[in-house]
Amino acid sequence: MRRAPFPRWRRAVSATRRRLTGGDRERGANPVELAVMMPLILVLLFASVQIAAVFLARSTALHAAQSGVNAQRPYQAPNGAGVDSATRFLEAAGGWLVGWDSTDPTCVIIDEAEVTCTVSGRSLSVVPGVDFAVRQSAHGTVERLTEP
Repeated sequence: MRRAPFPRWRRAVSATRRRLTGGDRERGANPVELAVMMPLILVLLFASVQIAAVFLARSTALHAAQSGVNAQRPYQAPNGAGVDSATRFLEAAGGWLVGWDSTDPTCVIIDEAEVTCTVSGRSLSVVPGVDFAVRQSAHGTVERLTEP
């Protein structure tokens, strides 16, 4: 009795199996690649969160300084209105800007015509041992009565 020829699809299957199982050289390479790349991924992740925290702290400080200027600008505004407004803003804004209470916001009136408020502190630290100083100022003219 004559034996039937080996079907072509079986040849293709066996060749594919040999190709897939013959490459044992790269077995286990994925965990090694992950172990090498994971520290880099973590550094990039924490750095991006820290950069976002610095920008949020800067934005908070700038908005507090603008709030102080807006409170100190009106005609015959009481002294300290700008500092009080900036302090209230910082107390309500959350903890993105830390250490602002040790330096307290300052508002200075120059020649009864201009006011400058400055807020300083540090950004919230996500990475231990890393903190960034933040200082923002806002400037505006004081409203005054003028003769026509």
